[in-house]
Amino acid sequence: MATYKLRRYLLMTLDPVHVGTGGYRLGRVDNSIVREPGTRVPKIPGSALHGAIRSHAAQLYETPEAAGQSQDKVNEPDKNPVCYTFGYIKKTREEAGEEKTRAYSGVVNIFDAHILLLPVYSMAGPVWVTTLGRLKDAGVVVKKDNNAIKKEPAYGEALLSFRREGPLNLGWLMVDVEQNGISIESPEEWEDDSRWQEVKDWIVLVRESLFSHIVNSNLEVRTSVAINPETGAAEDGALFTYEAIPRATFLTMDVVLDDYRKNFPTLEKTSKGNGLPGGQRWSDPLDVVKAGLNMIEWLGVGGMGTRGFGRLAVVGTPQEGNEIPGNEEESPSPNQETDQ
Repeated sequence: MATYKLRRYLLMTLDPVHVGTGGYRLGRVDNSIVREPGTRVPKIPGSALHGAIRSHAAQLYETPEAAGQSQDKVNEPDKNPVCYTFGYIKKTREEAGEEKTRAYSGVVNIFDAHILLLPVYSMAGPVWVTTLGRLKDAGVVVKKDNNAIKKEPAYGEALLSFRREGPLNLGWLMVDVEQNGISIESPEEWEDDSRWQEVKDWIVLVRESLFSHIVNSNLEVRTSVAINPETGAAEDGALFTYEAIPRATFLTMDVVLDDYRKNFPTLEKTSKGNGLPGGQRWSDPLDVVKAGLNMIEWLGVGGMGTRGFGRLAVVGTPQEGNEIPGNEEESPSPNQETDQ
């Protein structure tokens, strides 16, 4: 029986995060960031998170060669926890001179990180804007008059988790405020984290159709310029602008374990015999993901890392989904070893 496990992480940006689209675009800035096609709300792609987590985990295990596109230089990749977790491609030369490619798919799926709470300046101070659907998807219960809310606020109105008389501005946008406030019941995995405690009483709930406008109007935009090494002054014509998800934004990210191989090499030391950081013990592919994700708080994800961008912190502990039994005999697994 195959076993699938879900871990839902709550992340907070410690710095602005810029994951670019890969080129210049006409519009508000020169270098734009990745967005959802339908809503135009920015996100952090799972591919960017996957690459950063794998790279950081490989460094922790002291096998940086396990993080590349090819793992030809990795000795015994089957016994390397990073290769086991994220997959590998290794080419070997047979005695007859033929080249053989050995490939395994990874056993974890790392999905996009979506914005849950966005910090916005207001007359009441900084507030965190979200929608009813995003809170529900994250496992947060929103109540009004002790009853769970089922409908979004009216267009142009907002519900607050704090008391305020009169309208409230969200950046340049003014919204009306419903007098009866809301209460937030958080998942127990996040409840005791001080960063979540500081923002849960300053939440503003708006309609989903309004959320994208508020988000895109309150992203961080910076201007940079290349420096002429001979003069030490700005290079003529080298001015450019770029945007980023601002600091103190909360995002949710799902990680799903599909350990179809069931042969994880449990270990307590690195490939060089040193202890894993913090006295950790890797007994599961999700432990590898956790270790690499924690390093993003130090080393970041996305572009502009040397300019103070990219760090993310894990808030609380991840929510754990139920284990789902599956029948491996119904159809062959798409993640099987292939020989060429």
